Amino acid sequence: MTAVQVTGVTKTFTTKAGLVTALDDVDLTVEKGEFVSLIGPSGCGKSTLLRLIADLDTPTSGVIEVFGKSARQARLDQDYGIAFQTAGLLPWRSVAANIELPLQLHGVDRVGRRQRVAQLIELVGLGDFARSFPEQLSGGMQQRVAIARSLAERPELLLMDEPFGALDEMTRERMQSELVRISAETGAAVIFVTHSIPEAVFLSDRVVVMSPRPGRIRKVIDVKLGDARGEGLREESAFFASVTEVREALHGAPATGTARGVDTR
Repeated sequence: MTAVQVTGVTKTFTTKAGLVTALDDVDLTVEKGEFVSLIGPSGCGKSTLLRLIADLDTPTSGVIEVFGKSARQARLDQDYGIAFQTAGLLPWRSVAANIELPLQLHGVDRVGRRQRVAQLIELVGLGDFARSFPEQLSGGMQQRVAIARSLAERPELLLMDEPFGALDEMTRERMQSELVRISAETGAAVIFVTHSIPEAVFLSDRVVVMSPRPGRIRKVIDVKLGDARGEGLREESAFFASVTEVREALHGAPATGTARGVDTR
């Protein structure tokens, strides 16, 4: 089943300087269980596209479907989880209580909440910190809590907007490995916004390279590095070749016309 289908999506904003086109006629398909990264220069519309898929904003024109539903219906049905650059944890709630929050809000009974929280804490490797509070955690640990919370209701789609952008390089690489594992274990499709070429290559089945504003799909690159993505992958020639391919696409000739005709599968 197709997880996300974006067809002919354009998004414009009215500013003091006039009309700004953030996205121009974008087409994109993301299959169930697929990991897709969006990469491009600042202001190219990566986060805007993610917000449209999440129904946090509406397109000016075009259609977005999530598991065959409208983006709005998918949001109401809690078909996706979302994680941002800042973990956004409630400081007065423990790790377990932060993860439990969406389950509590949607009426899951206490026994069910405790069972699911225990599963998620184990999944993100925070078994010794269930009763800790956000201020007692490192940045990477806080992001693990945020990811666990986004998975609380077993979504089939995870939307992530630069969740590791504020972390130091060592923590960031460790979190990338954790996300590969979590993605494999949950089977959720992931759409991941990043500015980092190595990060996009390490994580993804496909990398969607976007042009400067107005945002269009410049190229879609298949990353054929297999499912077993350990730390050693970063030293392999195939990894460097994919990084080079993405970098060349980013610095290539400006995209023209629409994204139709680009094979996004």
